[in-house]
Amino acid sequence: MKYIEEFRDPDLAQGLARAIRAEARADHAYRFMEFCGGHTHAIARYGVTDLLPANVRMIHGPGCPVCVLPVGKVDEAVALAGLDGMTLCTYADLLRVPGSGYDSLFKARARGADVRMVYSTQDALQIARDNPARQVVFFAIGFETTTPPTAVALTQARAEGLKNFTVHCNHVLTPAAMRAILDGGQDGVEIDGFVGPAHVSAVIGTKAYAPFSDDYGKPVVIAGFEPLDVMQAVLMLIRQVNAGKAVVENEYTRAVSFDGNLKAQALTDTVFRLRDSFAWRGLGDIPDSALSIHDDFADFDAERRFAIDTPTPRENKACACGDVLRGVKTPEDCKLFGSTCTPDNPMGACMVSSEGACAAHWTYGRFREGGRG
Repeated sequence: MKYIEEFRDPDLAQGLARAIRAEARADHAYRFMEFCGGHTHAIARYGVTDLLPANVRMIHGPGCPVCVLPVGKVDEAVALAGLDGMTLCTYADLLRVPGSGYDSLFKARARGADVRMVYSTQDALQIARDNPARQVVFFAIGFETTTPPTAVALTQARAEGLKNFTVHCNHVLTPAAMRAILDGGQDGVEIDGFVGPAHVSAVIGTKAYAPFSDDYGKPVVIAGFEPLDVMQAVLMLIRQVNAGKAVVENEYTRAVSFDGNLKAQALTDTVFRLRDSFAWRGLGDIPDSALSIHDDFADFDAERRFAIDTPTPRENKACACGDVLRGVKTPEDCKLFGSTCTPDNPMGACMVSSEGACAAHWTYGRFREGGRG
């Protein structure tokens, strides 16, 4: 299949590996963060790290939208689902994420709550149309990639006068999280450059990353999700570091442009506004890092329509998911990983999500002696 098979070619991969080994200076340690969870899974699935020299280290970032959602927001979803006459819709991974006391949307559904997995916002809209006697809340999560579909759903609901449809908005912003990582101080990690996200960049464009090269002196290379995309991005980052450069480069030219999707950006600006602050799992409160629903769409804002009372969130203190999201720890550094915490019995969001670092390490066996895949 075009744009897939040629980006998984083993001979080309060996050629890129030789080029990386040739250009990575032996006297230098290279530390690159792949921000996106999709990149983390590609690296684990295809054994990209096995092809890199020992002094080139890939650091997992907070690019998994399910993973960065704090426990308190999971608790809010569970509380909403428990209201009389309520149907709560959301994406599949979120249903299994533990909240306080290991409660979850799956457990809420077992107790009788009407919790439904949907593949798109359009599914949630149709459920509201088909069930006019029930209140239908779409619990929205995700980075800039999934924000425009939520905006479309809100505009449709308003145009149709769909009074029983609302959105609980938890959309977050990539550049703000990258900035928080670099501003982490003693609790942060040393990073020489970023492998920038693919789908997010298709929406916001490469222009959004200029502050990281201009203000922080960190190179950014936007990369696709295939293994050769990632390896080419690593080679481009090494060349920038060696040359003392810090610019934004675009490896994923087949999908990403400088400006991004201007129509999607305009729709997002119409429907949403910046939150003053938002709590991220592992990163804490980050100013201007998330979106809330604009006043013009207030009638479709679940946070305004429904009053819920949740106790103070209780984190699982043994779970290292927050540290993994900051790049401070690897999944294997967590004492729960592979013992108490497995995909069948996840203790934290990083083991639940299809984009979580812990799930990637477990699924592709990179932590095991003689790991498969």
